[in-house]
Amino acid sequence: MGSSWTIRKAVLEDAMGVAKVHVDSWRTTYSGIVNDEFLASLSYEKCEERLRNRIAKNSNEYAMFVAEDEEGQIIGFADGGRERSGDSTYDGELYAIYLLKEHQRKGVGKLLFHHVVSHLASSHFHTMLIWVLNDNPSRYFYESMGGRLVREQSIQIGEQQLQESAYGWRNLMSLREQL
Repeated sequence: MGSSWTIRKAVLEDAMGVAKVHVDSWRTTYSGIVNDEFLASLSYEKCEERLRNRIAKNSNEYAMFVAEDEEGQIIGFADGGRERSGDSTYDGELYAIYLLKEHQRKGVGKLLFHHVVSHLASSHFHTMLIWVLNDNPSRYFYESMGGRLVREQSIQIGEQQLQESAYGWRNLMSLREQL
């Protein structure tokens, strides 16, 4: 296993690679948390279609970044943009960070996090939040990155009601300088 990764802005041709990371990481991370039938129903093709639309939005406000290994395979991604729920405290949002299981806990997530934070700060966002399922073992990553638990809510995934928490950062410029 190498320890050299490339982080770059996603392009449309990355959609299937990102979809594979998205679906595979959901299946490994949320096994035992999200209903098995729901996880089995996830489709690379449906996910790819949604992701093509998201990647096409790359703009001043929105960006997706991919992490590639030494062989050029997409092993993770992160994206962010304007906060989506109309929150009055947070104007930016880290929508997602997903990594293939074998590449977790090696620093790739921190690199992706940094790229999204830098993009949001450069796009004149001042604050940021991310929503994470309470039972997701990776939620503590956000605490380690300085996020503070700011609220919780119920979310429906398939036929299940689950709890999720929002972690927030009140000063993106300062956070960007710390990373």
